[in-house]
Amino acid sequence: MPVLTTPVTTNKFVDGEGNKTQQHSDTAGIALQLRSVTKIYTNTSHALLDVNLQVKHKEFLFITGPSGSGKSTLLKLLYGAELATQGEVIVHDCNLATLRGDRLSLLRRRIGIVFQDYKLIPQRTVAENVTFVLQAQGYTRKEIQRRLEPTLKLVGLLAKADRFPDQLSGGEQQRVSIARAIVATPPLLLADEPTGNLDPDNSWQIMQILEKLNSFGATVIVTTHDEQLVRRCNHPVVQVRDGKLYRK
Repeated sequence: MPVLTTPVTTNKFVDGEGNKTQQHSDTAGIALQLRSVTKIYTNTSHALLDVNLQVKHKEFLFITGPSGSGKSTLLKLLYGAELATQGEVIVHDCNLATLRGDRLSLLRRRIGIVFQDYKLIPQRTVAENVTFVLQAQGYTRKEIQRRLEPTLKLVGLLAKADRFPDQLSGGEQQRVSIARAIVATPPLLLADEPTGNLDPDNSWQIMQILEKLNSFGATVIVTTHDEQLVRRCNHPVVQVRDGKLYRK
């Protein structure tokens, strides 16, 4: 199985009317690219080595691999939590190495992030956890309420809007995390091991929500080590192994 030394793409999803941003012709339809990306941490270990990846708008991509293989590092590069040691990370036509401060914050508003450990605020209700980011971004109260109800309905938590995280199951807490990530309708959704702490039934519910979001037009990238879940879904897959990217 060869290393992906050229960008990997799939032709299943083709961008059409939804792409309204100004783009150069060579990047039209591309949501993100990694070009010869290497990430080296201070202990000199290679988290990623010469990785190339290209993902189109409206695509759903699985990134698999064992724990410690570099999956989470790859996602962190995509939302600017880490910077590449070498190479270029391009998201929504922006080179993340050139973004700082407000410019990076503006880009992150177009990226929804779902974490394995939920990262919910214990003292806030479901509704407050979901709308926290909108409040921080200056949305009006009317716009927040307009977005909240359909988002909670989509993840099946409308009836539990006033509950606190410790009153929810693990699967429900993860659905709150998804709702928070999508309430601002970002065009790109990154989910880092979103089913890692869940049983098979709850894992499948989470995947169905992510697939529905993809059907609405979101580009979705999911890291997971659950090969059974990947086989159950019919989406493109790449694997991170020893810091390198392989086609599956």
